[in-house]
Amino acid sequence: MTEAARPAARTAGPRPRFTGRAAILAVVLCAIALSLAYPVREYIAQRRQIDQLRAQSSQIALQLKRLRREQQRLRDPAYIEQLARDRLHMCMPTQKCYVIIEPMPGNAEATSARHDQAPWYARLRASVQQANDQPTARSGQGRTPDSHAPRRQGPGTGGTGSTGSAGGTGGRARHG
Repeated sequence: MTEAARPAARTAGPRPRFTGRAAILAVVLCAIALSLAYPVREYIAQRRQIDQLRAQSSQIALQLKRLRREQQRLRDPAYIEQLARDRLHMCMPTQKCYVIIEPMPGNAEATSARHDQAPWYARLRASVQQANDQPTARSGQGRTPDSHAPRRQGPGTGGTGSTGSAGGTGGRARHG
């Protein structure tokens, strides 16, 4: 009966869920995972860098191809003459060249395209001039923008000016 009681005691009693073997196995698995984490991360980073370098290499190859085509075209004298006429506004000595300064009013798209190609300082100056050309309306005052400037007093007017100061010397005569 003692033999029969032993197996019943083993199965009847609560078994521990976390044994020493399981703890050692968990530690070994964690050590393996941690030892592999850094090399895998480096591998992924290197693969990403290789892909970026391949993309950059293909872009450089395309740029080299384009530059070689441009170099080939620049060896042609007719192409150089065309560039001189188009970009530098030059013409041959026997030709009469005309430069159109103002575009026609119906060609608004060409005007905006040329305006966008202007340097930044030219666009800034144009916008400031446009802002100066627009009248400003002040609510409740009814004054023009020039009415804020002090008025100059003419000779012999006898007034004190627009500043309202009574001590002005513009209208007083000196008696000696």
